[in-house]
Amino acid sequence: MFALPLSRWLQARGVHYAWVVAAVAFLTMLTAAATIGLPGAFLKPLTQEFGWDIGQMSSALGVRFALFGLMGPFAAVLMARYGLRRIIGAAMLLIASGMALATQMHALWQFQLLWGVVLGFGSGLTALVLGATVANQWFEQRRGLVMGLLTASTATGQLVFLPLAAWLIEHHGWRAAVLPTLAMCALVITLAATLVRSRPEEIGLRPYGADAAAAAPPPQPTRKPRMSDPVTVLLEAMRSPMFWLLAGTFFVCGLSTNGLIQTHFISLCADYGLAPVPAASVLAMIGAFDFVGTIASGWLTDRYDARRLLFWYYGLRGLSLLWLPHSDFTIYGLSLFAMFYGLDWVATVPPTMRLANQSFERARVPMIFGWVFAAHQLGGAVAAYGGGLSRTVLASYSPALYTAGVACLCAAAAVISILPRRPDAVVGAAAQGA
Repeated sequence: MFALPLSRWLQARGVHYAWVVAAVAFLTMLTAAATIGLPGAFLKPLTQEFGWDIGQMSSALGVRFALFGLMGPFAAVLMARYGLRRIIGAAMLLIASGMALATQMHALWQFQLLWGVVLGFGSGLTALVLGATVANQWFEQRRGLVMGLLTASTATGQLVFLPLAAWLIEHHGWRAAVLPTLAMCALVITLAATLVRSRPEEIGLRPYGADAAAAAPPPQPTRKPRMSDPVTVLLEAMRSPMFWLLAGTFFVCGLSTNGLIQTHFISLCADYGLAPVPAASVLAMIGAFDFVGTIASGWLTDRYDARRLLFWYYGLRGLSLLWLPHSDFTIYGLSLFAMFYGLDWVATVPPTMRLANQSFERARVPMIFGWVFAAHQLGGAVAAYGGGLSRTVLASYSPALYTAGVACLCAAAAVISILPRRPDAVVGAAAQGA
């Protein structure tokens, strides 16, 4: 509706419309991510109201993480077939429905359906694959920076809403805590419907950083991707050792971030006598440091060896998790953890995306990265369930923290072992990727 006149107005002032699309994608991923992070604040009040234990609820949250990731490759197909606007709108409607209907639930199966399945599907439609699609289709240059910005929205959105949610839960009950998310869903639907286009060619533009002297080509008819394409792409990618290394290290990334800390941190702090609002504030600090760290990671990824960046990210994260049980859970100790751990919460995404761009044909990268991200969320699902099981059976989260820390150190060792690829070994148009 407003995309074409706004793009012309911005172009006259030297601003590319790609940044508008990236901004709406940022808000979309921020809102979807908030619904992934919020249930961590609801574990205690739901236990008090319904009597469900953390292990039972963690199984539903594990399903949500798994669907959040497994939807990624198919979301790439849906975006290609139906466009970004429709998929963003459908995702926000699913998320809003799941959050709103959950305020009326009274049985565990309803919690599992609404906050496990519905939120998993809705958030999965706008996961990191949306960021990869926007970065690849709208940007020729600054892809690392853009991917860093969009990734920061995902990780930060999972955390920064938690203090407000904890405050609303404490003063008005957990049902009131879903209202900010519903308002954000309505805002994103409006912005997507009026401003978002799938490709720059739809409004007569070239991607950001493309040759400005060349005329923008008209949209070309192409074969619409089939829902079977992600499976075909997966079978082809599985022949590459690089795919297994990226998927394996990203599994560890999910195991050590959203599945464990995001889901169980407030409950973990409660075991040490820290109230929910201060604990949620520490998570918000992690989100704030992550916002800086992930954007910085995007900037570094455009300039330095992605393998070495990943080595440092995984190594430092592993050390911080091994230290956490010994922090005494004072505000000072947790603040140090928030800074150290938060700076690379998901700083791994831009260098992982760059390695995918360097290793696979550009047209297939969104789907391949979708499968790599699915591995990330499967790791998150394992940690979400395993952390709850550790707390229920062993009365402690420490075994889960130690396991995640050691896994990060193993991932650091694995990623630094990647040999530099020869230019002729790069498939397709990877040279355009990074």
